[in-house]
Amino acid sequence: MVTLHPLERRSFLKFLSATVAGFAASQTNWQRVFAQQTITINGAGATFPAPIYQTWAQEFGKKNPNIQVNYQSVGSGAGRRQFVARTVDFGASDSVPRPEEINQIENEANPPKGMVSVPMVGGALVAAYNIPGVGPEIRLSRLALANIFLGKIKNWNDPLLAGLNPQVTFPDLPITVVHRSDGSGTTDIFTTHLNAISPEWKQKVGRGSSVNWPTGVGARGNEGVSEQIKQIPGSIGYVEFGFAKLNNLNIARLENRAGKFVTPNVETEKAALARIQLDERLLGVDPDPSGEDSYPIAGYTWILAYKVYPKAETSKAVREFLRYGLTEGQAFAEQLGYVPLPEETRQKALAALEGITP
Repeated sequence: MVTLHPLERRSFLKFLSATVAGFAASQTNWQRVFAQQTITINGAGATFPAPIYQTWAQEFGKKNPNIQVNYQSVGSGAGRRQFVARTVDFGASDSVPRPEEINQIENEANPPKGMVSVPMVGGALVAAYNIPGVGPEIRLSRLALANIFLGKIKNWNDPLLAGLNPQVTFPDLPITVVHRSDGSGTTDIFTTHLNAISPEWKQKVGRGSSVNWPTGVGARGNEGVSEQIKQIPGSIGYVEFGFAKLNNLNIARLENRAGKFVTPNVETEKAALARIQLDERLLGVDPDPSGEDSYPIAGYTWILAYKVYPKAETSKAVREFLRYGLTEGQAFAEQLGYVPLPEETRQKALAALEGITP
């Protein structure tokens, strides 16, 4: 054992104290630098929720200036493909991921496996139209809706439409159907509904993110379809309710399963969402909800996150952004044309965030 002289001992203690202080100072400086780093998380997918996701990104950034959220509105199909390929930090989809997509994420070994699907808000699809001289809320029965998109009803003064709307004078004007040209969860929701209400549609066209449309013109995204409807007299198309509101488009009253003609609003959309049964992954749809007050085409939109991220700071940033959307962010839903999550669903969604490794 080495015994130090008192003078040597005092010198050693001074040196040790200075070293510890220097290390503490460097730790403080490192933490300060880290706190000032800008962390960017990138998401891509559905156009349906793009307005609210982009609003959340802006408002979340005000509270968390070191976290930047970029969301690209490219369609649900492209978003899921990018998510599976791990070229984004989160994907977004209005339709339930296909089993093969889930299996690929769950079974991959490098990077580590795992997916968390989080419902973020609810919303409705509407039949929006541009008929010169005709105001909002024409009535479309289930037969009329399917036959328009099948191309069987070709003109707005068709007897079926006139009989449904005796107070409306329809012009002698061809109908132009506007549909999505890209792979779309919005298309999946809409065609799944048509599949449920029309045997002829089910036999001839079917459902999916992309289908062979019997008639009409295509446009990319809810944005593109909305713009085409605005520009083409005699047009009708399906868009998310918020886009219809944003573009001041006229919206039809649709016949629901109970035979009632209803418009989309918070009450009718909540009634429809209450009919949707979510599975253990919090995924689920109801293409034709029951109930007199239910709007017939409504559903959830999801963000798909990884259970494990390469960097802890990315994992934390994604979790905090999703937590913001599920808490403070819900307040933006109604004003943007969406429906806040039912409380039970919101609590389950918050619990699902714990599946993302900190």
